[in-house]
Amino acid sequence: MRSLNKNLSTLEEEILFLKKEKNAVILAHFYQDEDIQDIADFVGDSLDLSRKAQKTDADVIVFCGVKFMAEVAKILSPNKKVILPDINAGCSLEESCRVNDFIEFKKKNPEHIVVTYINCSAEIKAESDIIVTSSNAEKIIRSIPENQKIIFAPDKHLGSFLIKKTNRQMKLWDGSCIVHVTFSERELIKIKTRNSDAKIIAHPECPENILNHADFIGSTSSLISFVNKDKSNKFIVATEPHILHQMKKIEPNKTFIVAPGADGNCSCSNCPFMELNTMEKLRDCMQSLSPEISISNELILKAKKSLNTMLKLS
Repeated sequence: MRSLNKNLSTLEEEILFLKKEKNAVILAHFYQDEDIQDIADFVGDSLDLSRKAQKTDADVIVFCGVKFMAEVAKILSPNKKVILPDINAGCSLEESCRVNDFIEFKKKNPEHIVVTYINCSAEIKAESDIIVTSSNAEKIIRSIPENQKIIFAPDKHLGSFLIKKTNRQMKLWDGSCIVHVTFSERELIKIKTRNSDAKIIAHPECPENILNHADFIGSTSSLISFVNKDKSNKFIVATEPHILHQMKKIEPNKTFIVAPGADGNCSCSNCPFMELNTMEKLRDCMQSLSPEISISNELILKAKKSLNTMLKLS
């Protein structure tokens, strides 16, 4: 490995130099730090980023997000090296659904088809029949025959939202996102009262008591699209606050307010896992090409089956 050019004086320059040297593509989720979003080749939600990287001629995929996202990139691009700035960047939904427990849960419900949210490990994807995203879940669930029983995992709040939307009863795994459960209904009502002209927009991983107040509910990309198209000038946003960076880019003259936590003004909705990735770690992982996401060929094939079923149905 060649050492970095001594004349490179900033982190941004070092990262861009390494990107060219390693023939890498940098992906950043909407929930990443603003500096990481700005230096990335693609910014988006998890599946969209992996599919874009799949179409590039890059040898290395640098996924600035969390581990399950990087695993999806590896599953879709098994011949590319996939690295993550911090290997400890996990996900509370993934952690809530361990494969041995999930297998036992399936055994107790053998007549159910398994529909699983993409926020899960490769092992859980391999145990699933269909993977869904927050963008396509409703459409896919509606496509399943009405007499077919369904397990939905791992997010019980997204599952409850989908039950309400589709009128389909589903057996839910008891998991939740630590970011989206932090919002306070009482404080949300207070801030809405002070900003009566604002529309509330929310991610469906939020609990029902928050979603009940929302003017629009959608995936990360859908939320950004909504604020771009809607004529309102003020929005209260109930999802991870780093998404506001992209909203402000496309609508600099609109006002965006982070939905409050229990004390009314805490930053408790910041994802602690996403924040593990930093510009310094991005530079370092590109230098060493580690930590690398490694998945066996057998597991890739098993997990890819449920992903391919999703792509066909959506």
